[in-house]
Amino acid sequence: MPVEMRMWRIDGAEPRALTASALPAEKDLHEFLKRDPSLLGERLLVIGSEVITPFGPRLDLLAIDAEGSLHLLELKRDKTPREVVAQVLDYGSWVSTLSREDVIDIANRHLTQPFEAAFEDVFGGAPPDELNHDLHLTLVAAELDASSERIVNYLRTFGVPVNAVFFSYLEDEGRRYLARSWLAADEEEPSGGGKPGKRAAWNGRDWYVSFGGGRPWEDARQFSFVSAGGGKFYSQTIRSLPEGARVWVNVPGSGYVGVGTTLAPAARFDEAKVLVDGGWCRLAEQQLSGNYQHRGDGDDDAEWVVPVEWARSAPESQAFWQKGMFASQHSACKLRQEFTLSLLEDHFGVSSE
Repeated sequence: MPVEMRMWRIDGAEPRALTASALPAEKDLHEFLKRDPSLLGERLLVIGSEVITPFGPRLDLLAIDAEGSLHLLELKRDKTPREVVAQVLDYGSWVSTLSREDVIDIANRHLTQPFEAAFEDVFGGAPPDELNHDLHLTLVAAELDASSERIVNYLRTFGVPVNAVFFSYLEDEGRRYLARSWLAADEEEPSGGGKPGKRAAWNGRDWYVSFGGGRPWEDARQFSFVSAGGGKFYSQTIRSLPEGARVWVNVPGSGYVGVGTTLAPAARFDEAKVLVDGGWCRLAEQQLSGNYQHRGDGDDDAEWVVPVEWARSAPESQAFWQKGMFASQHSACKLRQEFTLSLLEDHFGVSSE
């Protein structure tokens, strides 16, 4: 049977049902969700409204969540159950093919600021490497009829990631309310049918390095190295840096401070050598401000050092940062985001070639 939403006011002697009314126009739901997609119960960033599809019609709303999954929202309006479900599936078949670049292009054409900056405003960090790994199809209606409910429930038994949400508009002594109800609960989300994620392409050269944890940046700048350690989480990623990689160094909380090329694979601090005044010297014998010793003698706990030839570097007080730029807790990882790379190359005056 079709889902029905009823509400009662219970602050008097007898429960009193609130009057259900029709929305002034069903298009109002479109505007409500466009302005505040959290009405659906989770944080979302709307990256497109009335998005043009290759085959003509426009899908109502396209949104993204913190994990990079896309949410396609289509209003029922005056369409029949078969028409609206077929349309949602048709749009979904197209959206599922969008690459990371396609998603960012759609967002940048609809948002008033770069996608990466808008994403950080909503979710507090840079977008993940993979976008559009999962797709959620949602039918939005002011009321849900029995036929739509049957079709949606049937499709879900085959793992189709489709759901339906309907909003009731109620009035009470001049006050207006919007109530929401989902056809299927979150724990009933269909499983299976996963598809490969849309991962940002890597140019095979650029790496991100985080230089923090109390390590003075001036040590690394003066003696031409990056390092990390004090636990497997930190040491294993810095050890993945290959010789000849271009590294962009970020001091957490400050910003990017330098770019250079790695000169050798990682070595333990007590064995590491760095290039000083044209000659190789043991780093442990230099006058360093920081302490690079950790508890434990195992490789996972040790400080690991990678020598670097700096192309450009700046004091931490002149660190560069813009909203939406990439940052990671890993000591080192592949830097894929074109938005961040483009800003860094412009700022440090380094060619992309």
